[in-house]
Amino acid sequence: MEPSAGTPQSATRPSERDAESRAGTGADQLQLVTFDVADEEFAVDILAVREINRMMTLTRVPQSPPEVEGVINLRGKIIPVLDLRRRFGMPAGERTERSRIIVVEVNGRVLGFIVDGVHEVLRISGDIVEPAPAMVCSIDSEFIEGVGKLNDRLIILLNLGKLFGADTPGADSRLAAA
Repeated sequence: MEPSAGTPQSATRPSERDAESRAGTGADQLQLVTFDVADEEFAVDILAVREINRMMTLTRVPQSPPEVEGVINLRGKIIPVLDLRRRFGMPAGERTERSRIIVVEVNGRVLGFIVDGVHEVLRISGDIVEPAPAMVCSIDSEFIEGVGKLNDRLIILLNLGKLFGADTPGADSRLAAA
């Protein structure tokens, strides 16, 4: 059906038009999974996230680095699981009903990391993300992609490639063989 002469074609999809006008273009939209670690809000690109699981029993690996909590068997694949608090140099936290394991794929490797709780999937404009200042929070700024300002929230966007790069304990051949 053709739109009437007085109706612009874009009027049929106001929500998309509004989102694009707020964000500039649809191309600079970021879709993120947000979560808590030690009362700070973080986010990762949703495209890297394979799944989010409730806490499950972890199998410890002898002589593994302190931030490696162990491995899980996820549908026949052995996946190393790291404690994100320990990776950030923070003290370990207590596991609660809200604790989750976020399973991600980084540089062709699959691994999981433990967070205190998962919030939501969020779509934000890339325009509201600024480079991370040197001392933005209690973690090393090399792991931070940027900081998103959303209303009264600051969301720290993590760079998974740097956080879980080749020198990460989860990349260790000892864990891959476990």
